Amino acid sequence: MAPNLSEDEMMLLATLPQAIGSCVATAAGSGLLGTGKELFASGQAVMAGLKDYPGNALIQALVPDPSAEDKSAELAQARATRDWAMARLRSKGIHTPAQMAALTLEDARAVARLLDSRVDPAQAAQYRAWALSVAEKVAQAATEGGFLGFGGTRLSEAEQALIAQLREALRA
Repeated sequence: MAPNLSEDEMMLLATLPQAIGSCVATAAGSGLLGTGKELFASGQAVMAGLKDYPGNALIQALVPDPSAEDKSAELAQARATRDWAMARLRSKGIHTPAQMAALTLEDARAVARLLDSRVDPAQAAQYRAWALSVAEKVAQAATEGGFLGFGGTRLSEAEQALIAQLREALRA
């Protein structure tokens, strides 16, 4: 576990990239197939943090490692993170993509403050890059506004705007 961080702070850090992926996936009308591709890309991008930042103890602590010897511990970590996130969404009455986006931006600002005050600057910069990479990979996973997979744009205006807001909130 990263030094000087509570369990709730670690959970907030663990769930933000996942929330970012979900928000970007629902920011524009990608259709059922496109949204599915984007949600799959979100999971892949979150897990890529293990490989992309092997020397970052914070990211390594936040992401369950599927190649770990003790799979039950990693599965328990993933379930605990999911349960914490779902309980938080319920307690805050989050039911719509717009509400989710507002909460995610609020969380990104809280994470930025936490990173600035309690995390090694190099690890904090890598966390910010990782979280934003989730947004960018999700946005690139499907086209918006096409017909049967043809035409459309790779990055919608709504996705661009949300990514810009996330970048500002994270101070990245």
